[in-house]
Amino acid sequence: MNRLWFLALVVLIHQSAAAQLQSLSALTIARVKYSGGGDWYNDPSAEVNLLRFIQQHTAIEANPRYTYVELSSEKLFSYPILFLTGHGNISFSDYETGRLRSYLERGGFLYADDDYGMDPSFRREMKKVFPREDFVEIPFSHPLFSAVFAFPNGVPKTHEHDGKLPRGFGLFHAGRMVVFYTVESNPSDGWADPEIHGDPPAVRTEALRFGTNIVVWALSH
Repeated sequence: MNRLWFLALVVLIHQSAAAQLQSLSALTIARVKYSGGGDWYNDPSAEVNLLRFIQQHTAIEANPRYTYVELSSEKLFSYPILFLTGHGNISFSDYETGRLRSYLERGGFLYADDDYGMDPSFRREMKKVFPREDFVEIPFSHPLFSAVFAFPNGVPKTHEHDGKLPRGFGLFHAGRMVVFYTVESNPSDGWADPEIHGDPPAVRTEALRFGTNIVVWALSH
């Protein structure tokens, strides 16, 4: 191998290694795969589009790909943010309950979005995770609502569902909000590819901005 070929090979190896390190350090949001019958897997384009939006509008290096994780997986603790959604029943085993508690206690963050129908089972399962804690409604003055984009009226209304006001709840542990939960709002539907739900561009942009706020706030706390 002549010297030029050798130098070219060294450069390629260096670039490949740098790309791998960048990929490892870039933000990925993991979808929670759960049992119970609910469609944890719906709208897989949601996180991908949100991560692209975050990369375009903040200084956060994101890895816009869809990935999911089971609470029992060894990979769980490699994700700073988990996302959980669905329409139906959610069920955590005792082992999964303990794993999620440990993940949240050790600095992890969970964003849950009721896609319509998961509210009773999600609240039940989270009570198993933190028996002494209750969800509390987050006031509009909370810094999450102004982390990047201003939402002076709180959680935006992406989908009507029952026509009730959108609401955002937090679950706190040791003074830190470890879970943020939206109901009667469904911003994650607005993250999905436009042809999925047919949301107007303004509604999708609002949902993506709100998702950006959630991520930025979570990463800074």
